[in-house]
Formats: sequence, C-alpha cells, structure tokens
Amino acid sequence: MMNKKIGVVIPTYNEERYIEGCLKSLVNQTLRRDEFEIVVVDGGSTDRTVELAKEYADIVVQQKSKGVGGARNDGAEVTSAEIIATTDADIILPKDWLARICADFELEGVVAVYGPIRPIENSFKYWFLIGLFNKIAYFLGRTKVFYTTLGSNTAFRRREFLRIGGYSDLPAGDDYEIAWRLKHWGKIYCDPKLYVDFSMRRMDQFGVLRTLYIWTINAIAVVRGKDAKVKYARQTYK
Repeated sequence: MMNKKIGVVIPTYNEERYIEGCLKSLVNQTLRRDEFEIVVVDGGSTDRTVELAKEYADIVVQQKSKGVGGARNDGAEVTSAEIIATTDADIILPKDWLARICADFELEGVVAVYGPIRPIENSFKYWFLIGLFNKIAYFLGRTKVFYTTLGSNTAFRRREFLRIGGYSDLPAGDDYEIAWRLKHWGKIYCDPKLYVDFSMRRMDQFGVLRTLYIWTINAIAVVRGKDAKVKYARQTYK
C-alpha cells in the first residue's frame, strides 16, 4: 500500500465537546480522502473523546510520551506519511487546508509550513487582537527573526522532522522551539493564506492579556535558548 501524502496528528484530552467538529472538517477536505490519514493521540480522556474520534480517525492511540509535544511525536511515529501536519482538537480546518499544505511543500527547500489563525468566535476584540498577532507573526517570519509555528497550524516534511527528533521535551514553547532546530535543514515557510479557525476558549478562561503575555515571554525564552518562563499544565476547557 502506498504511503499517504499527509498524516494529520491531533492530541486530545477530554475534548468530547470539540473533537467531532474538528474531525468533520478534516474528512471534508478537497484533498482526496485516500491521500491523507487522521491520527488522534489521546492523553487519557475520561469522557467520550476516544469514542467520537474512532468514528472519523484512521488511527487512535494512547499517548505514551510527555507533554503535548510528546503526543505529537507519538502521532508522527505511527504514520508513514511524507508530510506530518499538526492541529488541535478545537480547531476547524478550511476545506483547502491540506491541499494548500501540499502545494506549499512543492516550493524548493521547504521543510516546514505554517500559517495564521482566526477566531471562531465573532467578537471584535478577538478579531482585532488575533489580526494584530498575525501581522506581527508574518513580519517576524519573513525577516527570519521568529517563527510562530503553532501546533494548531503547522506541517513538517517527515524526513527532517524525524532527523531532528521531533518536538523537544519542553513544558511550554515547544511548538516555537522546533522551528529553531529545523531551520538549519531547510526553509520554514509562512503561508499567509493557510488559515485555521481557532477557538478562543483559552483566552476566555485565562484572560486575553494574560494569554498573550504567556505566549510572548515563552517565545522570548525560546529565542534566548532558555526554558519557558510560564509552564503549561494539562487543562480541561469549558
């Protein structure tokens, strides 16, 4: 059997409220269904997450490695696809998400692709803040100062991903840090049209300014080669 073009890895933990919407958006992609596979890596959910995931995913496995980065590494381990794409359980993917990722990897020398996020919730506050974040992120990526390779919207060429050992065992900022190791092996490409619809539930729960502050100081720590200033703990969101 031929390898798939893309393996989409989704870490989960008690995501019964969101996982079905994410998976439905994946199975309705413009890319043919036989060209990609969906891998759900569950961190020990006590709700119906696994049950729902099995209705749509090709592979559902229990997480064995530490942290959300470890979950993504576990997913990469069980797919043989040429490209490893990562997203989150509360993300809604546009129909052309996977097709656009494939097209981006046709560019010469590209080893990773990432794109912006846009809020699912219809709130001016969120649209303004995330719009500003996207503009800054795009500028930083174009100037090679910093890559906002969020785990919700990034894809890697499998060969190089495995070469660097995948995500590191950091308590936070691992999705930013991986780009700093990977950039030595090829181009990290920011596609401004590679949007995903992003749930703002984290900001609802912890506050907009606090969440942006955590993102910022952890990003600075990664650039300086330091450990994250604010460490993440496993959460069950509303």
